[in-house]
Amino acid sequence: MEDFTHFNEQGRAKMVDVGEKPVSRRTAVAAGRVLVNETTFALIKSGGMKKGDVLTVAQIAGIMGAKHTPDLIPMCHPILMDGIDLKLWLDEERRSVEIEAQITCDGRTGVEMEALTAVSTAALTVYDMCKAVQKDMVITDIRLLSKTGGVHGTFFREEEV
Repeated sequence: MEDFTHFNEQGRAKMVDVGEKPVSRRTAVAAGRVLVNETTFALIKSGGMKKGDVLTVAQIAGIMGAKHTPDLIPMCHPILMDGIDLKLWLDEERRSVEIEAQITCDGRTGVEMEALTAVSTAALTVYDMCKAVQKDMVITDIRLLSKTGGVHGTFFREEEV
């Protein structure tokens, strides 16, 4: 278990001490999608969903999700994020809501979990706002696209989903 930093010498979970790590500029970009049927897609596109503007509400929910990541993920450090940029758009060909989150901070630990939580929360909000019309939507392809900063350096996903 030496390779796992979230376990103590007794093999129990612990929050990693990042106090000695240097502060660096950190970014993370995550993405995901919600696959919908033709009727749901048309209602989202036209703004005809009874609960309101799906993309705007999901965008706000995703930002809130990023801000609450340490409340949801037990070993996640509370961090001061400098920016949260959440984008949602409709993909006609896939018949999907595409979601991308970019998070930035100057800190001792990364923002990958915040980006992934932002995408997940936005996707769940799309589902919630559309479930009266469609129950079999699929939330899929939630993934980290890139991260920079920290001792582990830069990561860019090579394959596209």
